[in-house]
Amino acid sequence: MPDYHDDLRLAHVLADAADAVTMERFKALDLKVETKPDMTPVSEADKAAEELIRGQLQRARPRDAILGEEYGIEGTGPRRWVVDPIDGTKNYVRGVPVWATLISLMEAGEGGFQPVVGVVSAPALGRRWWAAKGAGAYSGRSLSSATRLRVSKVERMRDASFAYSSLSGWEEQGRLDGFLDLTRACWRTRGYGDFWSYMMVAEGSVDICAEPELSLWDMAAPAIVVQEAGGLYTGLDGTPGPHGGNAAASNGLLHRELLGHLNPRH
Repeated sequence: MPDYHDDLRLAHVLADAADAVTMERFKALDLKVETKPDMTPVSEADKAAEELIRGQLQRARPRDAILGEEYGIEGTGPRRWVVDPIDGTKNYVRGVPVWATLISLMEAGEGGFQPVVGVVSAPALGRRWWAAKGAGAYSGRSLSSATRLRVSKVERMRDASFAYSSLSGWEEQGRLDGFLDLTRACWRTRGYGDFWSYMMVAEGSVDICAEPELSLWDMAAPAIVVQEAGGLYTGLDGTPGPHGGNAAASNGLLHRELLGHLNPRH
């Protein structure tokens, strides 16, 4: 099993640098926000954080490729860093503290690139989560001050807590009826949204979560954190990993039932 400790340490350094940039501009009255062609917002902080991370990676890992939400793919090779400078930009620009910088290292392998390191840093919440392949998942202030993460042991959907982001995407994909059936089958539902839902699955405070439409940079880091905490992270079609364009995460015990609700019945 390869040792990813140095890569994980680097990811923490990158997250520290990004946190400084994003927190400095959080709730700034003069924050500049633009609308991208897909009609989603991007702030100057998104761009500044990704530029900073790219610059540090180019110095520390010049042979590795970089894929980021704001500036695309750069470089080739068997190792690829995947970056979402601010996951939850809509929250960020409104002053809601639920947003995070997502940093993952992916390596080429069977079935394409797979995440081997992931860091999710939410400085406005004062939280950070991370994982490396084969080394477990953790949360805490630093590598040396951390708590091991483990998913819940809830076995029945009627006892489960379900986290989601919004309703609109499910309706657009014709999955809304199944989504609503799932909410009725669960003990509790909450729209925590974005990265936070997956981190709570990894912590065991939520049992299942799902989103209908996502990009690789939204999923790479959360996927390995959930998996290393003992959970399952797949596309809605059940394919393991972060490549499906959508996601379902669970403690593993509820996964088949989760997918059954969210796939349209014909």
